[in-house]
Amino acid sequence: MDFKLLMVFVDQDRTEAVLKAAREGGATGATIINNAQGQGLKPHLTFFGLEFMASRSVILILAEARRSESVLKAVTAAGKLDETLDTGIALELEVSKTVGLTEHIKALSEKHPIK
Repeated sequence: MDFKLLMVFVDQDRTEAVLKAAREGGATGATIINNAQGQGLKPHLTFFGLEFMASRSVILILAEARRSESVLKAVTAAGKLDETLDTGIALELEVSKTVGLTEHIKALSEKHPIK
């Protein structure tokens, strides 16, 4: 079975909506890294002149390859990801090997057949 890794970077207040949409799009689970920080094109300065970096979530979704397109579309809509600055991003990576997924693949095949 082939897999893709979806990485979604969103403001923390959108995390639950993205997770719900991912499940509805065909994902069977996710790993969430909270309180991630990063920098964009322009620094956001506070009134003290210090850079403000809002907390973001990094959501990692290992999706069966045939489902990845529908999951990506769902999380893009739920996370309100568009091409403007500061909305967050999502990306998809090819997964060449996996370990520890034998039971997951069996359950995925039985309970969630591809339609």
